Amino acid sequence: MKDGGLSIELRVAGWFLGPALSVVLIFQLMPAGAAFLLSLTDFDLYTFAAPDTLRIVGLRNYQMLLQDGRFWLALRNTLYFVGLGGVLTLGLSLGTALWLNQRFVRFRALLRTVYFAPVVTTLVAVAIVWRYIYHARYGLLNQGLQLLGLEPVDWLGDPRWALPSLVLMAVWKNYGYSLLIFMAALQAVPEELYDAARIDGADLWQQFRHVTLPTLRPVVLLTGLVTANGYFQVFAEPYVMTGGGPLDATLTMVLLLYDQGFRWWRLGYAAALAFVLFVLMLLLSAVLLRLQREAQR
Repeated sequence: MKDGGLSIELRVAGWFLGPALSVVLIFQLMPAGAAFLLSLTDFDLYTFAAPDTLRIVGLRNYQMLLQDGRFWLALRNTLYFVGLGGVLTLGLSLGTALWLNQRFVRFRALLRTVYFAPVVTTLVAVAIVWRYIYHARYGLLNQGLQLLGLEPVDWLGDPRWALPSLVLMAVWKNYGYSLLIFMAALQAVPEELYDAARIDGADLWQQFRHVTLPTLRPVVLLTGLVTANGYFQVFAEPYVMTGGGPLDATLTMVLLLYDQGFRWWRLGYAAALAFVLFVLMLLLSAVLLRLQREAQR
């Protein structure tokens, strides 16, 4: 009976999981495998007209990547986006969530809507607003600097400032998503833990350090994983705002992939870029998931 019951459970599980696993297999694993095979070829624009010219080149596309200066620049810019953007997004969203979770804060539903609005706003509309904010002559930021007696900055035209400016815009647009996750997690923290900490004489910082942060640690790691993977794939912000310039100062991995694959039609080379990006995201995900498992022990 036990074996028969287990068999029925497995069959039921198969019926429920089968459609989802089929979707993963057809729309994720198979395209990923095809992309890897593509990265081992010299597939380009001429191959469309004459498929018989397609050649297997092995790892030559990966060797060319290592010798490409634009690849290393795009990798550095992407890691800059992931590091600075990830820390700012998590810090700002967690701080705002802690503030909104206080009892004295009113109109929480309205504030949540206001903070989440940039997430669902199209990037084209956002880019128009931020282009005005960053405008070298008429922008709000430079007007503020002039009121303080400081020299104006060409935020999007100066290679030193272009990438931090895009990171700031991306953080503003995306942090509302993490904010909602943190707010939901904060409401699940038992109030009795705070009562016990206050009875023991803990101040606000000690309550955050010894009650809030340990409770939220799995959520912080999960949100960090989602945020970092999102910034690894950043494309729309540099594409719309700067086109990767000036002097490739805002060139990212996905923008370089688009440039090679759909502007110059070097699809084999672009597929190799995609797999390098995939490996980087996989390594980061493995590190964060390992940290999460150690935190749960």
